[in-house]
Amino acid sequence: MRLLSTHARELARLSPRERASFFSRLDADELESLKTLWPFWARPDQLIPPGDWVYWLPLAGRGWGKTRTGAETVRQWAREFALVNLIGATADDVRDVMVEGESGVLAACPRDERPRYVAHRRRLEWPNGAKSLLFSAEEPERLRGKQHEKLWCDEIAAWRYPETWDQAVFGLRLGKQPQAIITTTPRPTKLMRDLLADPLTHSTRHSTFENIGNLAENFLNRVVRKYEGTRLGRQELHAEMLMDVPGALWTRAQLEQAQTGAAHPKLARIVIALDPPATSGENADECGMIAAGLDEARCAHILADLSRQGETPLAWAQRAVEAYKQFEADCIVAEVNNGGDMIETLLRQIDANIPFRGVRASRGKFARAEPVAALYEQGRVKHCGVFAKLEDQMCAMTPDFDRARNGYSPDRVDALVWAVTALALSQDSGGGVFEFYRTMAKADRRQE
Repeated sequence: MRLLSTHARELARLSPRERASFFSRLDADELESLKTLWPFWARPDQLIPPGDWVYWLPLAGRGWGKTRTGAETVRQWAREFALVNLIGATADDVRDVMVEGESGVLAACPRDERPRYVAHRRRLEWPNGAKSLLFSAEEPERLRGKQHEKLWCDEIAAWRYPETWDQAVFGLRLGKQPQAIITTTPRPTKLMRDLLADPLTHSTRHSTFENIGNLAENFLNRVVRKYEGTRLGRQELHAEMLMDVPGALWTRAQLEQAQTGAAHPKLARIVIALDPPATSGENADECGMIAAGLDEARCAHILADLSRQGETPLAWAQRAVEAYKQFEADCIVAEVNNGGDMIETLLRQIDANIPFRGVRASRGKFARAEPVAALYEQGRVKHCGVFAKLEDQMCAMTPDFDRARNGYSPDRVDALVWAVTALALSQDSGGGVFEFYRTMAKADRRQE
């Protein structure tokens, strides 16, 4: 395309009159094509790097442009290769971020190049005959036997089951140069450490601030200014690989030892534990919500981290009841220090017969968590997969935990503590950690 040797950054430095002159020399087709001309808009580090690499790993902060980079790489690969597949952390992430998102594949492509999204078959069908199969990292078995010429793996550091990556690598074997782009915010998981140490990996590190001119003012106010200068900000904005915190109750190695994958033994009891926020809205704390069970050997199993931020009280109460039914739980456990009777009232508005146990904290967060951390040291708590955000909070819990310095309230950890304590420690606590308000629970037993 003529005249488009100019780059968007150079164009931005021109005066309004010079920019108007530039656009006036483009015809209608060039103006339309300019919208989706990635080499024009991309920063150099967002373009496919040269070299004999197998894994391209751009570690980047929030808002840097990871999704757009992954989508544009898929778009370019699909012009030359027949099978360019996508793997996201969840099925929702694949659909809502990688495919249909504002920076996803469909948005990145001009109309004549845009693939057809066949949702029920989990695939993209490109106009030139290429295909992109869509996979969720929550279903590693679906990748067994599948082959790939090229792959886009998104947020791999948050994949619940690391074995998904093993299955993906086994299938990355078609063509002369099988390759994968792996877009993620870094976490010091074993998978991430292994990738960074692999000589086949081309890795780069990027900050949110490299793309600051394209970020909405709301994002700057809500995310960047809130987390800049905090430990969480170092990870989420500056893409730092944060290692263990001295004095924290948990270490990364300890949590890796606790991970078992999806399977768990027969469970004698299951609870849904809540740590509700005092307020609602986008600036409110998260509602910590954990599903956990106890096996017959009195080992606790963390089944799911269902925590979410920004919900109304009715919304998180509804989700808690849904989780109670989904996991066939015995009861819902919730901290009532702030909400008091309101929490039980909300739950009973949704289901009048819901078994409920209110817990009232009588000691600080760290003191409440210490007995639970001791169970981890004894190997008496297992994680059914990786719970990225929960584990980040666990590995930051120190005696002098400072919400301002860390950038969040450890609501996920609080919910985990309530869950494990209710399952494995309630008879031994003597009321020193909290007081229980008991209700009748189911007596049935269940098998996975």
